[in-house]
Amino acid sequence: MVQFESIWLQVSALVAKAERPSRYINHEWGSVYKPEADFRFCMIYPDTYELGQANQALRILVNAVNAREGMVAERGFLPAPDMCDALREAGLPLFSIESCAPLAAFDAIGITLPHELAATNVLEALDLGGLPLHADERAEDDPIVVAGGPCAFNPEPYAPFFDAINIGEGEESLPEGLEVIRRLRKAGASRREIWRALAKLDGWYAPSLYRWRDRDEAQRAGSWIEPLEDGLPTYIEKRLYKGFATSSAWEPCIVPFTEAVHDRLNVEVLRGCARGCRFCQAGMMYRPVRERSADNIVDSVLKGLAETGYDEVSLTSLSTTDHSQIAEILQRLNEACAGTGVRVSIPSQRLDSFGVDMASLVAGQKKGGLTFAPEAGTQRLRDVINKNVTEDDLFGAIDAAFSAGWRRCKLYFMIGLPTETDDDIKGIARLVQQAYDHARAVVPKEQRGSIQISASVALFVPKAQTPFQWDGQIPPDEALRRVNLLRHSVKYRAVSINWHDPKTSFVEAVMSRGGREVAALVESAWRRGARFDAWTECFDEDAWRSAADDLAFDVEGAAQTGYPTDYVMPWDHIGCGATTRWLARERQRAEEGATTPDCTFENCSACGVCMRLGADNELAKERVAGARASGDARADGVGRAGDSND
Repeated sequence: MVQFESIWLQVSALVAKAERPSRYINHEWGSVYKPEADFRFCMIYPDTYELGQANQALRILVNAVNAREGMVAERGFLPAPDMCDALREAGLPLFSIESCAPLAAFDAIGITLPHELAATNVLEALDLGGLPLHADERAEDDPIVVAGGPCAFNPEPYAPFFDAINIGEGEESLPEGLEVIRRLRKAGASRREIWRALAKLDGWYAPSLYRWRDRDEAQRAGSWIEPLEDGLPTYIEKRLYKGFATSSAWEPCIVPFTEAVHDRLNVEVLRGCARGCRFCQAGMMYRPVRERSADNIVDSVLKGLAETGYDEVSLTSLSTTDHSQIAEILQRLNEACAGTGVRVSIPSQRLDSFGVDMASLVAGQKKGGLTFAPEAGTQRLRDVINKNVTEDDLFGAIDAAFSAGWRRCKLYFMIGLPTETDDDIKGIARLVQQAYDHARAVVPKEQRGSIQISASVALFVPKAQTPFQWDGQIPPDEALRRVNLLRHSVKYRAVSINWHDPKTSFVEAVMSRGGREVAALVESAWRRGARFDAWTECFDEDAWRSAADDLAFDVEGAAQTGYPTDYVMPWDHIGCGATTRWLARERQRAEEGATTPDCTFENCSACGVCMRLGADNELAKERVAGARASGDARADGVGRAGDSND
């Protein structure tokens, strides 16, 4: 193994010329150094420091590994394009933040897979780190490279690039896997022996130990993978962190030198969501719901504020106002922080709960902007996607918000949802205009000029492990037609319509729905210069299209083909807890326009998660059925948890 020593003297000259030098320097407040550790792990976020440092999963996993005796976890981030090029020109490798050590010097490397457009960045990081891209091409003393995160629930497009992939929540499973690697490396085991040992741990998948079947064989066999050795699992269920609800909500965090995205104290108040939106991957893969107690949350927030010096705290989750004690939590925090200048915000709010009382609890006296997510313009389509939001919910929230002093509101919608018609598109225009009318009606006449109502429209991307996984994506030209229909249907000049350029969406759909054959497409696109695909100014569609042409890869077919619900999808050997049978039933209910209630407020929906994982919803107190979760809003400009479809 390469000697573990800093390359800072060589790197520092490049850092001084970099676009933002603070991205690459160490010793931030809260950094952990363990020079005595005999096992070194580097956790990589495949994008720039500003994005990766704000990622809660990275913080949680680094802390979990650092809590193990004899192990150290350092952080690594993909340099911005200017620094990537400078490192290559100077012949220097990707390095960790804490010790500025080369990536290849670590015993193991972990790369999180946060979204589909980060795929080429994964290859950029591996190559810049001086590592062979393919697991089966690495030398025996090269680091063991593992992955995890949301995109691991369809791991096949990444399969050749990783020694092993961790499925599910990693607080316990990642350190356990690293302990196996540590023990076997000390014993002189081969890489293949390490793969085999990891594959036998719950929640771990070693792709190189399985043959990838062709489509016809996979449909006959009921699975796309065939073990190459006896004793390997043929189905990998996600790992669940069962101690979440009773664990401390305070996660020691690093205060960065440079401003990160969402640069504030983030405290996770609950995990999981059972509302059952049929497009939402996060709502499926984080089940069951687990709430931390009000005492735990309040104590952790106050401790975190004292230790970091932040003046804002965000209570994070997929649906924070679903927490059964949210009113108590906000009241106690507002009282504790009164007069300190500290602001408490929540990234998600239910439309039906945003009354006057909630308006006064959120963000105190400071009124920024609100973001509500009806997702569809008609009740018919909202029932199809199981959003369980009504127009009355939206208008009631608008009335309460603008009466309480808010003046800006953004409404999130998707186009291209299954069964969508032109009437549904026109319904978005009608709904947005009516929202504006409601705002004008409750705002004093002299303040009406300050009202801002906008709609943000994203293209639906079918996600693995959801009821809509069998549905295809609409073509880009059809997406633009529907966007133009919406724009021309909005008659109010005071209402603005924003939309995401659909040209990247075919990549998202291919990565989300494809099998192991997609890995060759990713590699070919990367070799043609594709990287930072999530950055509008960097996305190179020609690189992807030319890669597809050379490989005779049918991009449109992969993104747009719909399948019957008995079709075996390329990730059917990976389990999110919810059964495929239940997902198929939810797809049928979508066709019927039938909704399914949230099981934390009403009856069990028989998704299978609790039985298969030996777990249950853990609530701090009983949720009130009359305040059933229905829709969500983001307060004060806070973005969505997960990607644009979550």
